Amino acid sequence: MLTRFSKGAIAALFAIATLSSCTAPASQSTSEPHSAQASTPNRNIRTEVLNPEPIRIDLAQLPQPNESNTASKPPTVVPVPDNPILRVPVGFTVNVFAEGLDRPRWLTLAPNGDVLVTETRRNQITRLQHRDGAVFSRRPFATAENGLNLPFGMTFAGDSFYVANTDAVLRFPYANDRISGRGEKIAELPGQGYNQHWTRNVVTSPDGQRLFVSIGSRSNADEEPLPRASVQVMNLDGSDRRTFASGLRNPVGLDFNPATGALFATVNERDQLGDGLVPDYLTQVDENAFYGWPYAYLTPDRLDPRHVKENGKSTRPDLAAKTRTPDVLFEAHSAALGLRFYTGNTFPEKYRNGAFVAFRGSWNRSSGTGYKLVFVPFSDGRPTGQYEDFLTGFLLDPKAPTTWGRPVGLLVLNDGSLIFTDEANNRIYRVQYTGK
Repeated sequence: MLTRFSKGAIAALFAIATLSSCTAPASQSTSEPHSAQASTPNRNIRTEVLNPEPIRIDLAQLPQPNESNTASKPPTVVPVPDNPILRVPVGFTVNVFAEGLDRPRWLTLAPNGDVLVTETRRNQITRLQHRDGAVFSRRPFATAENGLNLPFGMTFAGDSFYVANTDAVLRFPYANDRISGRGEKIAELPGQGYNQHWTRNVVTSPDGQRLFVSIGSRSNADEEPLPRASVQVMNLDGSDRRTFASGLRNPVGLDFNPATGALFATVNERDQLGDGLVPDYLTQVDENAFYGWPYAYLTPDRLDPRHVKENGKSTRPDLAAKTRTPDVLFEAHSAALGLRFYTGNTFPEKYRNGAFVAFRGSWNRSSGTGYKLVFVPFSDGRPTGQYEDFLTGFLLDPKAPTTWGRPVGLLVLNDGSLIFTDEANNRIYRVQYTGK
């Protein structure tokens, strides 16, 4: 059950569409062509004031498995309306940062301040140069001829650039703001996966000495060998690789808490147990911890019925008993993807060291949910257990459902603004605080 503390009302539900194929190859051969593409005008999006209220998913109020039917309702994605409106808290504005991309997914910041975005369907990473809140130059940074194969997560460490393909982590020398060559494969990964579980993320530890890589499951809820459904850790050259944490069905967003250095992840939980199960979540990822998938969910006593014997006991009681309860539960099927702690200094104090999460949205719920950005407050280095809406308005009709935006990746820019990708209409939006 979803509870709003101030009014006790049920939170609004938002919907999404399914992702199109992401396998078309790119045709560029160098990491920097000679000509840039057209600039993006800084067009403001009309906004209305959002008055966010705390939302908490109560474990005690969750339904039983299959209490409701499992729906299949992929939404219709429509073009951007003629006069679009987004809702954000008072004092925030939204503008188009970039457009004309090809299903932009993940974001990272280059050492020189440029933005890198993965256009996975093209097997391309694009460099975006920007000023005054909008992109003025767009160039390929890496392509299929550099060895990209469904690229997603990206990170820098020392004088190297790393990208997580669906089946490998590649390392490139980085100099003069560019890379060259096909890259060195430092780690092989199991490729593809259930539904959208082809994504692989990679982040650098706060001390710059290790890489953390997320790998989703191949199935919805089958038993699978490691490294599926886990976070792996390794040295910068790929050596000393091991499982850091497991039982994470599809961990996508990875980021380190700037206050404590602890790793956090957004996780997409399992399907086909009804509308209300299983909540996606944000959690601190502890070394050697097990988070339940596929045998249990959220607590040791919540057993997945697909892994229960005739006597009612788990097929793996040893692992079910180790199940960790996540820090923050999200509405089931929200598809929590992008994760960024706010490290800027221009947003109001309440957002400092809290985390933003992008909800790509549901495809298998009778009334769609997601399609928004949310904010997760922290206190003393840990989440408070609740979250609140931060940016809404993409959903036009939750019953159909119909939407004009699908948030995926998040990034905090050096000027303190927050940008996010919208794979539905091939844009990146920028949110800034003006106080007006």
